[in-house]
Amino acid sequence: MAGGGGDRRYSCKTESETMEWIHGIIDFVERYRFLLDAHVVNFFKDRLWEAVDGEWMDCLRREPVEKVMQIPSGVVQDHWPASLKEYVLTVRSLSLSRNQADMQKAFPGVRVAELNNVISQGMNRKKKHEIEALAAVIGSIARRVGADTVVDVGSGQGYLSQVLSFEHDLSVVAIDASSHHGSITDARAKRIEKYYAAKLCKSRLQNKGFSKPRTVTCQVLSPAMLKDVSSSLVQVDDLDKPSITRGQAEKKSLEETNGSKSPSSLKGNANSSLVLAGLHACGDLSVTMLRTFMECDEVKAVISIGCCYNLLSEDDTTEADNLYGFPMSKGTKSASFRLGRNARDLACQSPDRWRTLGEAAGLHNFELHAFRASFQMVLFRYYPETIFRNPSIGRRGKAIRRQHNRRILDLDADSADSAESFSQKNCSTWARNRLINEPYSYPESSNEESRDVDRYSMFVKFCKSGLDRLELNDSQDIEYSSVWKETEEFSELIGPYWTLRAALGPILETLLLLDRLLYLQEQSNVLSEAVMVPLFDPVLSPRNVALIGIKI
Repeated sequence: MAGGGGDRRYSCKTESETMEWIHGIIDFVERYRFLLDAHVVNFFKDRLWEAVDGEWMDCLRREPVEKVMQIPSGVVQDHWPASLKEYVLTVRSLSLSRNQADMQKAFPGVRVAELNNVISQGMNRKKKHEIEALAAVIGSIARRVGADTVVDVGSGQGYLSQVLSFEHDLSVVAIDASSHHGSITDARAKRIEKYYAAKLCKSRLQNKGFSKPRTVTCQVLSPAMLKDVSSSLVQVDDLDKPSITRGQAEKKSLEETNGSKSPSSLKGNANSSLVLAGLHACGDLSVTMLRTFMECDEVKAVISIGCCYNLLSEDDTTEADNLYGFPMSKGTKSASFRLGRNARDLACQSPDRWRTLGEAAGLHNFELHAFRASFQMVLFRYYPETIFRNPSIGRRGKAIRRQHNRRILDLDADSADSAESFSQKNCSTWARNRLINEPYSYPESSNEESRDVDRYSMFVKFCKSGLDRLELNDSQDIEYSSVWKETEEFSELIGPYWTLRAALGPILETLLLLDRLLYLQEQSNVLSEAVMVPLFDPVLSPRNVALIGIKI
């Protein structure tokens, strides 16, 4: 897969090409370490804009919001400074293309079918889209390697497991740390089974049969643990059993973790084979799957789509046998590069969604960052001890904005009711359309001063809500107006700064994915294939790249 654009094109078809791409990313992002290590909440406190090229900021502060929001997607404007355009285009050239792959070209003969209403019940549009594509790919690969069983790692409520079982006729084991999820998976499977049993009866294919997913509740803490659980699965002769009880699974998992069974005693039939699959297995769980794939003889293929890079463990040593989430490969370890927590957070950004936002939504996004950064000034001055705890206040601004919009609509509706020329029907339609089409608009003001007063009022509400969330007393000594005046002057810079920093997100995720791919490529003596394929629409599902490994 080549890079997404720019003058330079990168590839990862071979180990050496992947390593070259990794070095290209590291060399580039090291030049912008001041953006990687920064946190936007400290924008005003640390005057972060001063670290950025002044020509860039002067240019972007005058740009329409929609164009600024397209920077992380690699879109530039002709009149921008040459150095700014080079920055954006280099980011694009170093990032993996996220455009959804042509499934027939990537997996010849694959069948991606729309799920029926019974088995897709409870799935939102995003989940349904993901599972339709991923289940088809897993089914294709399982048939290719002759796998007896698919192990769904981090199965959640069992959506993927059930589609693989009922729609693709595969034996499936669903592993999840939550016993509650196991209960939901079992209950849901029973309901779905009735539908498919009736369907088989009507088609007179009663002898065909099918099996529900078997559920295993255990917290996968290491590759050795997942290897033992996977190996033990091949000992089960009757794959049509309804499920392994959670009590048995937890006892079995505990015995294996405590070492009461040796790995050799868990080895099953040498001819049996498994496929490990994970849809958005969080943090280290995705890399645990890859290590298990390499260490467990029974696992013939792996299909991993990761997420939650902020939860990855990280180490800066060069020891070959450490089990941290990043770096995985020997090649990346040799580069002695460290991401850090802020950079891993940044890798979770979703530029494909931002480029579709309009002006109102973009302004709202920037304003929430400005409110939060201003609130950080309040904490720094009046509650300095909280700064060291890295306070999190959740999505305070969004709740306040919703309340604000409801108040605007109520006032507008009352005003419209009193006008003789405005009927009640037209009023409600107008208000509803305004809420849908302009969800973040301000009330019409006669002058800019009224708008500023309105924004200041919302800022104060934001701060009071944040203090309440942090269980801090709202002191009478807090001079909100003083903080507001000091930060308002530079608030228009926070959008450009946030976007320039967010532009590094795609290449940081690319680095994490390339490191995982390189780990597999370094084991070329036992691998027949190791590729990365974007399976989903990136707007619907930003974490859309599947890492696929197949053994010889």
